[in-house]
Amino acid sequence: MPAKVFSAATIGLESLPVEVEVDVLAQGLHHFTLVGLPDAAVKESRDRVSSALKNSGFHPPHHHGRITVNLAPADLPKNGPIYDLAIALGFLLATDQLRFDPAGKMFAGELALDGTVRRVHGVLPLAIFARDHVMTELYVPEENALEAALVGGLTVYPVRNLFSLAEHLIGKEPIAPFERGEHFAEESLDEILSDMAEVSGQEQAKRALEIAAAGGHNILMVGPPGSGKTLLAKALPSIFPKLPFEESLEVTKIFSVAGQLTKERSLIVSRPFRAPHHSASLVSLVGGGTYPRPGEVSLAHRGVLFLDEFAEFPKSVLESLRQPLEDGVVTVSRAKGSIRFPARFTLVAAMNPCPCGFAGDPEHMCTCPPYQVERYREKVSGPILDRIDLQVGVPRVKIEKLERHERGEESASIRERVEQARKIQTERFAGSATRTNSEMGTTLIREHCALDDAAKALLRDAASRLELSARGYHRILKVARTIADLAGDEAISTGHIAEALQYRFKSE
Repeated sequence: MPAKVFSAATIGLESLPVEVEVDVLAQGLHHFTLVGLPDAAVKESRDRVSSALKNSGFHPPHHHGRITVNLAPADLPKNGPIYDLAIALGFLLATDQLRFDPAGKMFAGELALDGTVRRVHGVLPLAIFARDHVMTELYVPEENALEAALVGGLTVYPVRNLFSLAEHLIGKEPIAPFERGEHFAEESLDEILSDMAEVSGQEQAKRALEIAAAGGHNILMVGPPGSGKTLLAKALPSIFPKLPFEESLEVTKIFSVAGQLTKERSLIVSRPFRAPHHSASLVSLVGGGTYPRPGEVSLAHRGVLFLDEFAEFPKSVLESLRQPLEDGVVTVSRAKGSIRFPARFTLVAAMNPCPCGFAGDPEHMCTCPPYQVERYREKVSGPILDRIDLQVGVPRVKIEKLERHERGEESASIRERVEQARKIQTERFAGSATRTNSEMGTTLIREHCALDDAAKALLRDAASRLELSARGYHRILKVARTIADLAGDEAISTGHIAEALQYRFKSE
C-alpha cells in the first residue's frame, strides 16, 4: 500500500496542500522517480533523502526496487527543498521501517546528508494553512519553530534531525512541543537609523515628513547634493508609530516567503525600511521570477520604501510603481497565472533638481543646458508625480547654522503627535480595511473630508488655477485631513487646505 504524508506548497503568500505519496515495488531494478511538477531542487531531494536515511540508521532507497514519489496535486508546481522531510517519512512508512498515523500532521524541512533538518522558507504561511485546515501538529526545522509558533491553535514540534523525529513518532523519545513563551515580547528589532534632532534646519521638510508618517502619505524631496535628503529619509522610521501585532504578522509573512527571516529574527516588530539602489531591476523592485517572489515594494509593506536618486531609476521601473502607489498591491502576471502581493508602503523619494544638482541654488551656478534639465525632470512622469502627496524643496543648509550645532525637536516628541493622529484614524476607520488617511477611497473622502464654504472656495480656486486632476484634488483633501488630525481638529479648515496645497508641487 502506498504511504501518504502531508506537506504544503506556497504560491505567492498563500499555502496549498500537498500530499506526498510514496509507493515501493520490491521487484525489479532500483529506480527512484519523483513526479508532480517538481523543480530541480525537488528532484535533487532523491539524493539528499537517500543519504540522510542511510546516515540516520535506516535502510536507504537503493536497497529496494522501484520507488515512486508523487507530489499531489500533480498540476501544482513544486519548488524548493521543503518536501525532503515528508518524502523521507513517506518512504519509511511505505517500507515498514516506521509505523505512525500521519493524520493531522504536517511536515516541512530540508534534509542534510547526515540527517540534520535545515531551515526552509515560507513556514509562516504554511503554519497558517495548517491551523485553518484542522491540522493539529506541525513539524518544522528547529530554526523555524519560533516563526511557526506565531500562529496560535497549533502544536509546533522543532525537529533537529530525522532520527530524533522517528523516535518521537513511534513514541520512544518524544520531542517537547515548542513553547512560545515570552520570545516575542523580548525581541526588539527597532532599527532607528537616525533621529530628527540630528538634522540641522529643514523645518519644512521635517513637517512634511511628520505629515507623511501620520497619514501614510508619499513624499518627494528635491534639493541639491548634501542638503540632507538622505538623512531626513533615514530619520523617518524614528517618528513612525509602532507596528501593531496584526500588521507585524502581515510583514513577517512576506519576509518568510522571501527567505529573509533568521532564527534570531523570526518576527518583524519594527516597520521595514527598504532602500534599493537606483540600478535595481524591475523584478527586484516589484517582484516576480519563474516562481514569483515578493520584491522591494512588498518587503516595504507597512513601512518605508526609500528611492534615492529617484530620477536615475529606469523609467520602466518607476512606471511600475503606479499600481502599488494607487492600490497598495502589486500584481505579478505570468503565463501560468497571476499573483498579488501586498505593497502598502510609504514612498520617500529624493532627487536633485537637475543632472549637476545645482539648479536654483543661490550659491552654485547650474552648468546644465536647459534641455538637459528638462530631459532629467521628464524621467519622473506626470502620473507618478500625481500619486505623490507631498512634494517639498530641501535647500542647502548654510554653514553658519551647521556650526551652531543646534539640535532640533527629538523624534520621540514628534512620534507622540504621529501616534495620536494614527489613533484618531484607527477610531475613524474601525470596522473597515482602511487604516490611514492615505488609503481612503472616494466614499470615505466624502464622509470624512467635508469642507466649510471658505475651505471649499480656496480649494476650488486652487484646483482651477493649478489644473488639478481628480486624483490630485482628492489627495489634497487626504493630506488636509491628516494635518487636521495632527492638530486635533475635527473639521478641515482653510488653514489645513492651504498647508496641503503648498506641499502639492515641488519647488523648481
